[in-house]
Amino acid sequence: MGGNVFVTREIPKEGIDLLRAKGYLVTVSPHDRPLERDELLASIADSDGVICLLTDRIDAQAFDAARKAKGFANCAVGFDNLDVKEATKRGIPLSNTPGVLTNATAEMAWALLFAISRRVVESDAVMRSGGWKGWGPLQFIGGDVSGKTLGIVGAGRIGTAMAMMSRGFDMKVLYADEMRNELLENKLGAEQVSLDRLLAESDFVSVHASLLESTRHLLGASQFALMKRSAYLVNTARGPVIDEAALVIALRDGVIAGAGLDVYEFEPKMASGLADLRNVVVCPHTASATVSSRSAMSSTAALNLIAMMEGHRAPNCLNPEVYKL
Repeated sequence: MGGNVFVTREIPKEGIDLLRAKGYLVTVSPHDRPLERDELLASIADSDGVICLLTDRIDAQAFDAARKAKGFANCAVGFDNLDVKEATKRGIPLSNTPGVLTNATAEMAWALLFAISRRVVESDAVMRSGGWKGWGPLQFIGGDVSGKTLGIVGAGRIGTAMAMMSRGFDMKVLYADEMRNELLENKLGAEQVSLDRLLAESDFVSVHASLLESTRHLLGASQFALMKRSAYLVNTARGPVIDEAALVIALRDGVIAGAGLDVYEFEPKMASGLADLRNVVVCPHTASATVSSRSAMSSTAALNLIAMMEGHRAPNCLNPEVYKL
């Protein structure tokens, strides 16, 4: 029992407490920012285990630096920052934190959907500036939600939760996914359709697809052209699923009505011109930012790492084949 654990950025204390209760010496980065590459490599060099974040690239170079590490626990549901193939080749287990942020992320997608369709941020800015001169019948007219068609791109845990929350608005639900989702079909009468049909028929398109090579720039200029000019796009998945430069053009030229974004192609930067547009709501990757979700992410990452360091299969292991090598 025991060993050195490095946490690449401060996380909620629940996970740290679990590790220390097990006798591990935990060192947390003192910087409230992503570590520079040389800082990361130096910090993990003497670690027996590492809790990392989406902003940390964990690849062959990192594995070389952390030769003692018995595992890397990503404090995130996404794991495109991890070189799973290289870790598997080396017999190093990796993990993530699925499930614990499902509802929080789905709720954020709804928050963005309402914020952009009802022009909440835009009208808030007018109020704060003192520019509102009183009620008028043509002010800040937005899009209806009730009775409209919701398109879910990627009907996994979060996409399913997002769709299920539509019941209160009597929406028609379409979904595009390689796998059939019987829950959505049975509970909502949802229909599995091609991506092109979903884009053409939906009033709201909510993106929940994982970032893979096959989904990079899944939505670009040709896809936006299929959408209704009155349609809204929401993305709480991964930024590179959308061609952000093409989205700026589509928003600027009125190809679609608006977008609500929590993730970006080149985080923390936004595509040039995006911040200048009124028909987009932009949030700084905060979909999982609730007390319960972030605490659960921290605890789940810690429990995954404890299992790996004790020689057991992590509950959320991304490469379980390492235990068969």
